Amino acid sequence: MTAIDLGGFAGKFAGEDDPWGTFSNRDEAVKRRAILHALGPGPIGRVLELASGNGSNSAAIAPRALRLDATEGTAEGTRLTAAAIARYPRAQASALALPAAFPHGVYDAVVVAELLYYLSERDMARVAVDVAAALRRGGRLVLAHHRIDFYDFAQHADGIQARFLRQTGRHWHVRRVRARRRWQVCVATCTG
Repeated sequence: MTAIDLGGFAGKFAGEDDPWGTFSNRDEAVKRRAILHALGPGPIGRVLELASGNGSNSAAIAPRALRLDATEGTAEGTRLTAAAIARYPRAQASALALPAAFPHGVYDAVVVAELLYYLSERDMARVAVDVAAALRRGGRLVLAHHRIDFYDFAQHADGIQARFLRQTGRHWHVRRVRARRRWQVCVATCTG
């Protein structure tokens, strides 16, 4: 595997607004519905989305959130996310290359989709600690990731969500919301 970096993601978004078909692909729509199911019907207070990409999930999350901070590591993706959520005044897209401080201190829910295996083990460990610190007690952590490897991952996909949760240093109640051969979505609530 040769890991893609932010420059590689920027190039993909500069070449095409939807390089992975996240707005149009049927399987991506199923995954997005699972993410929304994991979040719950709302309204949800403050929601943090990490690595929003082109904003396909952001546009679906925004109507349920009283405040959405959709963060993206590339300027191109941040622009696309901002366009996707423009009609939601309580949603904001901002550039955030991880690991880094989040826009606000405490969140009621955090969504991490299609991100973890692109991070080095060290960076993922730091993001895990930061997410655990930012999620309010009883809040929901939604994780949506592939279960199979792709050529541009920095880490293997198998077990990535469990490894991430262990790195938080917290105890979690985890429920799998939906799984397919290629991906799974789970929701975790901190129990201590």
